[in-house]
Amino acid sequence: MSKIEEIFAAVSAGKKKQVPGLVQQALEEGIAPEVILNEGMIQAMNEVGERFRLEQIYVPEMLVAARAMKAGVEVLKPYLGGESSTVRGKMVMGTVAGDLHDIGKNLVILMIESAGFEVVDLGVDVPIADFVAAASAPDVDLVGLSALLTTTMPALKDSVEALNAMDCRSRFQIMVGGAPVTQAFANEIGADIYTADAASAAQAARKAVQH
Repeated sequence: MSKIEEIFAAVSAGKKKQVPGLVQQALEEGIAPEVILNEGMIQAMNEVGERFRLEQIYVPEMLVAARAMKAGVEVLKPYLGGESSTVRGKMVMGTVAGDLHDIGKNLVILMIESAGFEVVDLGVDVPIADFVAAASAPDVDLVGLSALLTTTMPALKDSVEALNAMDCRSRFQIMVGGAPVTQAFANEIGADIYTADAASAAQAARKAVQH
């Protein structure tokens, strides 16, 4: 088994303690940091995301895999040309007003951080004004809003409307998700991106922000 395959397997299995050592060994063997990141870790998370979509694994397994990847990324950061070049972009993320669910939001944050983004977590039950204030920062590329209850879908709609009305709206993209949210609803309320799960969110974020 090659070192990349070992890293892939360790990330997939959520072996957080093993991943940093394997990444270090791969670097010592002269494997390019980008190859370790893309082929070893991001590919592993893509597969984990696919297994999650197929309901072969569940949230706990996905969380440990994302944490294992994060541990590996910490080792890689200095080799990827310094902190600034490893950050793909900046995302603001929160669960809308009236909704106290955070497991899905936290999983999305882990996955999007694993994809190389800096994420500002606004928490749960986030008022519209807080989303707007956070989105007004000049370096924000994505604003993510989560709604896990049918009863909080109106709050999601109102939050997106407020973001759409901002003068700096062209600077960032709006991503929405959560159990009751659909592509049709996302289109209707004026969001840019809808994703069904955390793995898709990470893929969509990478696609949306290509500096």
